[in-house]
Amino acid sequence: MLGILIVIYIVFISLGLPDSVFGVSWPVLHIDFGVPESAGSLYSIITGVCSGGVAFIAGKLLRKFGTANVTFFSILLTALGLIGISLSPNIIVMMICAIIMCYGQGAIDTGLNNYISLHYEARHMSWLHCFWGVGVTTSPLIMSLFLNGESGSWRNGYRILAVIQFSIALLVAFSLKKWKKLEKDDKKEITEEQSEKYSFIDILKIKGTLTSILSQGLYCSMEFLIGTWGASFLVNSYDYSPDVAARWVSLYYGGIMLGRLISGFISIKASDNTLIRGGILTAFLGIVLLALPLGSISVAGLLLIGVGFGPIFPSILHSVPDRFGAKYSADLTGFHMGGAYAIGFAVQLTFGYIATATTFKITPFVLLAFIILLFAVNEITIKTIKRSRSIK
Repeated sequence: MLGILIVIYIVFISLGLPDSVFGVSWPVLHIDFGVPESAGSLYSIITGVCSGGVAFIAGKLLRKFGTANVTFFSILLTALGLIGISLSPNIIVMMICAIIMCYGQGAIDTGLNNYISLHYEARHMSWLHCFWGVGVTTSPLIMSLFLNGESGSWRNGYRILAVIQFSIALLVAFSLKKWKKLEKDDKKEITEEQSEKYSFIDILKIKGTLTSILSQGLYCSMEFLIGTWGASFLVNSYDYSPDVAARWVSLYYGGIMLGRLISGFISIKASDNTLIRGGILTAFLGIVLLALPLGSISVAGLLLIGVGFGPIFPSILHSVPDRFGAKYSADLTGFHMGGAYAIGFAVQLTFGYIATATTFKITPFVLLAFIILLFAVNEITIKTIKRSRSIK
C-alpha cells in the first residue's frame, strides 16, 4: 500500500501543474493571440464544463475500468493537452487542446480523491492535496522563467510541463500491476448492498448533499478566481510586471501547499469539520489584509489566504464517506468535484467580464463576500446532517 500511496502523491503533482499555469501566462498569452483579456473567461467555462462533466460520470468509469487504468489514461490526456497548447497557432486550437487536458484532469481528481477517502486517514488526504500544491506552486515558477516579453515565450513553459506529465504517466505505467492487484482485493469486499443500482436523483436526495456540494463550489470559486485572475489583479492594480505577478501567485499556491502540510498533522487530533472552520477563519483574515490599502503588505495577504484555503478542499472531500456513507462515495465524490467545478468556473467567468469592464480592484471584496457565504453554507450542511442522523 505504501508504494501505491507514494505514486498517488506524485500523480497529484501532475494534477496541480496545469491548474495555475494558465492564469500566470494569460497576461502575455492573450496579447500573442490578439484577443482581449476578458477572453480568459471563455477558457474558464470550457475547462469547467469538461472537468466537471467528467467528474459527474467518473463513478461509472472507475467501476468499469478501475482507478489505475483511469489514472494512467487521464495523465496521458493531460500531457497531450499541454503539448497541444504549446503548439497552438491561435486561441481556437488552444481551447480544443484545453478540452483534452481537462477531460484528463477531471477523471484523475475524482478517482484518487475517492480512493484516498476510502482507504486512508484524513492526514493522507491533506498531504495528498499538499502534493497538488507542489504542482500548482511549481508551474508559475517554471512559467515565470519564460515570460520575458518575447512573442511565444510562454510556449516553452507549457512544453516543460508536458515533459513532466509524460514522465509521471510512465511512473504510473510501471505501477499498474501492483495497483490492479489492490483494486482486485477491494472488489472482493464490495457487498451486495453496495453494488445495488441507484440513480442520480436518489443520491441528491440524501440530506445535506446539495449544501455540501455548494460549499465545495464556493471554495473553488475563490481558489479559481485567484488562480486565473490573481496575476491580472496584480498587473492592473499594482502595476507589477507579468513575471513578478506570476511569482506572487506562486506564493499564494505555496500557502495552500503549506496549509495542507500543516493540516495533515493537525488532522491526527482534529476532525474534518474543525479543519474546515479553521481554514475559513484563516482565509478570511488573509482576504481582509488583501483588501486593506497597504501596498505590498496587502499583497502578502495572498500567502495567508493560501494557508487558510489549504485544509478546506481536502477536508470536505475526506468527509464524504463519513457524512453520506461509503455506498455512494465514488459518485458523491464525483458530484462534489463536478458541482464545484461548475460553480467555480461560472463565478470565474462572470468575474472576468465584470472586472475587465470595471476594475480588478474589486477582487478582495468579492472574495470577502464568498468566504462569508462559505462559512454559512458549511454550517448549514453540518447541522442538516446531524439532524438527519438524530431522526434515524
